Amino acid sequence: MSVIEKLIADLPREPIVVRDVVAGVRWTAVTSRGCGLAASLAFGSDGIPRTLPDAGHLHRKSVQELALWMHETNLLETSIGLAAYNSTLSTDSGCLQNLNAFDLLAHLGKGKKVAMVGHFPQVEWLREQVDSLWVLEKRPRPGDVPAEAAPDLVPQADVVAITAMTILNHTIDDLLTLCQPQAKIMVLGPSTPLSPVLFDCGVDFISGTTVTDEQEVLLTIMQGGSALQAQGTRKVILCKEPFDGSSLATKSDRGRIYSQGE
Repeated sequence: MSVIEKLIADLPREPIVVRDVVAGVRWTAVTSRGCGLAASLAFGSDGIPRTLPDAGHLHRKSVQELALWMHETNLLETSIGLAAYNSTLSTDSGCLQNLNAFDLLAHLGKGKKVAMVGHFPQVEWLREQVDSLWVLEKRPRPGDVPAEAAPDLVPQADVVAITAMTILNHTIDDLLTLCQPQAKIMVLGPSTPLSPVLFDCGVDFISGTTVTDEQEVLLTIMQGGSALQAQGTRKVILCKEPFDGSSLATKSDRGRIYSQGE
């Protein structure tokens, strides 16, 4: 089964009521049990904005119906599907740790090779902390590597960090296949499902964002902002194996940018 198939299979059979769907310019939010986030992929590869079937009536669908949209080629539908799934996840689990993804990657990657799929604001800082860092991007910036190099570079990496955008664009399965069995794998970014289902897919660390003030987040998204501009979010990590992150706590005082992607 693919990652998306496993996520959908994880949902209960009893329909979960959707309270609201907000597809903003930059972020999408769906509210059901909680508030789930996903990046808004509103434009196709042709640059043409995508439209949504049943727009204005999406809140009448169940979470299960919307989650099926994760399979769609219309990536705006995929964004809503992932946000719907994320809205069902518990945010008060005692397993969630208040760790910063990049402090953890620096710890894991010390003296090792790191492959990062997706360009994050902190990559230059991280590059100084590890032996080598390859940043694979579909739209490479200076210092990045084209995404097409993944089959050559990912198998060489001791640590692999994969943006959750790869769930939205349906590339995560191929990337996970490229990882060596001994590699430590993290999926990160606010779209990331904080679900143990990803552990069954070979992931070791799940770094995402929980919503602590739903109204604040929804207002920010409706006004065209990033979910991470809102004060009502918290960045957390779910670890497959017990991990003591107390030694990392003092490393987060360098004035760096801490948003896990915009």
